[in-house]
Amino acid sequence: MQKELADAVLQAELEPIAEENLNRHLATTKDWYPHDYIPWDSGRNFGAAGGVDWELEQSQLSDVARAAMITNLLTEDNLPSYHREAAGSFSQDGPWGAWVNRWTAEENRHGIAIRDYLVVTRGVDLAALEQARMEHVTNGFTSTDEERAMHSSEFLMSVAYVTFQELATRVSHRNTGKVCDDPIADRLLQRIAADENLHMIFYRNMCEAALELSPDQALDAVGAVVENFRMPGQGMPDFRRNGVLMAKHGIYDLRQHLEEVVMPNLRKWRIFERNDFSAVGEARREQLAAFLEDLHHKVAKFEEQRDRLLAREAAKRERQAS
Repeated sequence: MQKELADAVLQAELEPIAEENLNRHLATTKDWYPHDYIPWDSGRNFGAAGGVDWELEQSQLSDVARAAMITNLLTEDNLPSYHREAAGSFSQDGPWGAWVNRWTAEENRHGIAIRDYLVVTRGVDLAALEQARMEHVTNGFTSTDEERAMHSSEFLMSVAYVTFQELATRVSHRNTGKVCDDPIADRLLQRIAADENLHMIFYRNMCEAALELSPDQALDAVGAVVENFRMPGQGMPDFRRNGVLMAKHGIYDLRQHLEEVVMPNLRKWRIFERNDFSAVGEARREQLAAFLEDLHHKVAKFEEQRDRLLAREAAKRERQAS
């Protein structure tokens, strides 16, 4: 069995890699401005300013697009909690602190841009959105006691989690842009998805370095995250309803989670090709493989159920139209 390293040791050993990847990120990312992505000439006053308050018919978004936009925005709105979690899991000094602050500033820009778009285009009920934001941000987001108990290293769990979460967020934003049926929204969400991809690369590279430094320990963190993954938006108002709509219409479903989020990272890290695990690590890898096999079966079952449901809904619409 390989010796487990304390979080302070892991962070110190990986600090040069963090600095290298921070510099790579700053050299790669491109500045952009939310106001350049908003159709400002579509805006008008609401009731309190002498205009007209929101009504459903004012929205050009479908029910699915509205649900996805609200879910994505409320997820971004909970940034104070994510910053607290990241600052607590990493260090607030040196390259770790510089990365957390830079990441926070970039993520904040996403919420600003999406909200500006929805306000100007009257895409959603803004009063209900604000009520949901207040509730969600007040409740916050934090790791549960069960999640913290899954692994000895809070640091490695955090690095593994955000790698998968950033990629999941990229997929969700990109597919939301496609269903909005608006080239302006699509362009905006493509821009946000590009940021999320760069964030994912930073964390993925850190996780790869952790696997080189402490293979068994990092693998256990990866396995714990994959086997117990939850999106950061869980707990927001209407999350289950909106999540079901998004899954049913291909914005973020179980197959996308498996094939576009989980497996690309595992392949990048060569989880099933590595030969540097101890016997304990080998057993943990077998456990992860069994979980993934079961997840493949769940994907097939979910799609069968979804196809039957969509077929029934289509048949119902045809009967109503005839």
